[in-house]
Amino acid sequence: MASANDNADNAAPLFTAVSGSARQLFQLLRCINFVSKSHVQITKEGLRFTTEESQVMQGIAFLDKALFTAYTYSPPAHEDTEDFEPAPFQISLSSLLETLQILGINESKDRWSNRDSNYNGINGFSSRGGPTGAFDNRILGMNGICRLSYAAAGEPLCIILEETGVTTTCNLVTYEPEFQEEIPLQKDAIAQKIIMRASWLHDAINELSSTSPTRLTIVSSPTAPYFTLSSSGPLGSATVEFSKDPQLLETFQVPRRTVNTYKYSLIKGASRAMAIASKVSIRNDEQGVLSLQFMIEVEGGGFSFVDFRFVPFIPEEGEGEEESEVGEAERFE
Repeated sequence: MASANDNADNAAPLFTAVSGSARQLFQLLRCINFVSKSHVQITKEGLRFTTEESQVMQGIAFLDKALFTAYTYSPPAHEDTEDFEPAPFQISLSSLLETLQILGINESKDRWSNRDSNYNGINGFSSRGGPTGAFDNRILGMNGICRLSYAAAGEPLCIILEETGVTTTCNLVTYEPEFQEEIPLQKDAIAQKIIMRASWLHDAINELSSTSPTRLTIVSSPTAPYFTLSSSGPLGSATVEFSKDPQLLETFQVPRRTVNTYKYSLIKGASRAMAIASKVSIRNDEQGVLSLQFMIEVEGGGFSFVDFRFVPFIPEEGEGEEESEVGEAERFE
């Protein structure tokens, strides 16, 4: 007669997935690698990784099940398969990235071929064609297989890598999550929405770094100058302005002037996503919470999203007017 433990051992894993591109998973997760641990939520639609720094910055990478060649989600037999979601857990994100690098990934040899690519019919984006994506195996020359599995709550996250007859197994310890809530973005009170090429935002942020800035002020206005990034620090200040030309700002929905200031180093923490994304959606709510949502091309002509949210500096009494004004995520809605 089988014991209860035997039945537990024989139960199907809660989640299994197979990917033909460890590089693809690595690049998406590396975008949010600004702290060592990541909050993980397994759903029937995919894996949601969230990192947080001091409750003022969050990065969210959603690995949709479409990114995997096989994806199996098996809730326990006694649970409602429609509504059940396992308890979230934390893992060492840095350890997971190191594990994925075993398949020969060398981040010093990154080749970004999709900085100017565009999409057709995706949430209002226009179509102008684009080159092969940054995750294409024809560029990467990688054919390794990555298998992920999670047996049950409290069990390790298992990663099995297979390449040219060599198999490597890594079990990552899971922890109780340290945070539960996302930084709230009031989607019914969006003060502005701008869509532009991510590479231009990346270049602007890098340009401002020459002053060793501590703060970044973002000003949006229905009148000129329309969209301005200003930095200030011990070496002075600098400003980058964007006109409302549709060639620069594909979408520009700014009903009134908004001014919000953020810690520069936090915005800079999203640089990896800026570097590989095709486009970025920049939104603020009425409280000044900033959302940077990056659209990233993946293998097979698909796309994935990486989201960042930032809490603004709260102006103190006596600060200037410019600092006192206020300005799974929806997909560039």
